[in-house]
Amino acid sequence: MKIPENQFITRLHHIKMEKKQIYFANQGHAFIDELRTRVDDYFNNKHISRYGNAEVIAESVFMFALYIGPYILMISGWVQSPVILLLCWIIMGFGMAGLGMVLMHDANHGSFSKNRLLNKWFGKTLYLLGGFPPNWRQQHNTLHHGYTNIDGMDEDINPPGILRLSPHRKLKKIHRFQFIYAWILYGLMTISWITMKDFKQLDRYRTARVRLTQKNNYNQLMLDLIVTKALYYIILLVIPLIYLPIPWYMTVLFFLAMHIVCGIILGTVFQTAHVVPGTTFPLPDAQGNLETGWAVHQLSATSDFAPGNRMLNWFIGGLNFQVEHHLFPGISHVHYRNIAPLVRETAKKYHLPYHVQPGFFTAVNAHLKMLRKLGRNN
Repeated sequence: MKIPENQFITRLHHIKMEKKQIYFANQGHAFIDELRTRVDDYFNNKHISRYGNAEVIAESVFMFALYIGPYILMISGWVQSPVILLLCWIIMGFGMAGLGMVLMHDANHGSFSKNRLLNKWFGKTLYLLGGFPPNWRQQHNTLHHGYTNIDGMDEDINPPGILRLSPHRKLKKIHRFQFIYAWILYGLMTISWITMKDFKQLDRYRTARVRLTQKNNYNQLMLDLIVTKALYYIILLVIPLIYLPIPWYMTVLFFLAMHIVCGIILGTVFQTAHVVPGTTFPLPDAQGNLETGWAVHQLSATSDFAPGNRMLNWFIGGLNFQVEHHLFPGISHVHYRNIAPLVRETAKKYHLPYHVQPGFFTAVNAHLKMLRKLGRNN
């Protein structure tokens, strides 16, 4: 079984975004060609599909229940106590993050199912989380995966405001304290989704003439964005305000608590995979050329963590195997722990970097150190 190249990355050697053009070096082909062959052989010999299986279905059902179950309990009147209501919202925050990492993420990469229609519709679960799939696919699939840790291209390391996640960003005095306040900002991440970020992002992509959909009708996209945001607020906030037996301000605070829990989880998982000591933040030359090929760049700019923690791997949708995910985004996350040894061995054979932190808290501590370093530029 031949693993197809990802349509956004391995067949794409440059991208125009905000008048920028980036070219990867024509090197590293022996490494990635051999690795693809070894991964192909793994699936052929095991007689298994590279897409999701019963495991990812079980994960998705669990996360969906974790997100929707408490909501149903609250709206149906089964839960009355403010303390228990808060607990329900917090549980929803975990379910929200889990649903995004397990189901939505795979589906929008086209790896949840071989059926494209299923991937399309399960990718729309991002609406349930307050996000907008066309924007997310551009930011994540195209820019983050295609140009990981490249300043001005990877929006994940170029957040607006007072976070400095790249050594090439302007250093400000307040950045000295970002190792403290970064976690608060991570908690606001999905709150940003449900308020202004998607509107600003869509307008920016329209101005840059980025093709988000086949039809690429930005008026229709804006209408979809407005309608889906309104439906999200009606279901997740207005209905609870009407039915929950607590003051309105408590419902609003509990709703925000759900988003803060989700944001901290998502921010921590994604940033500990790229913004840690050892990962690279290369800059292209004046002509937009990089010194490394795309596959070698992914190895250099990405880090695994806690590879032996099966429970963590299950909850975060295999995203502790970020190296494998970046090299093979079209493979479902349920396979990453099994192909990781192939990636590690092949990288070692070609004397290429393979970053990994042994545990989750080790990775978080490494990210904390990197935040301090970036805040001091030393």
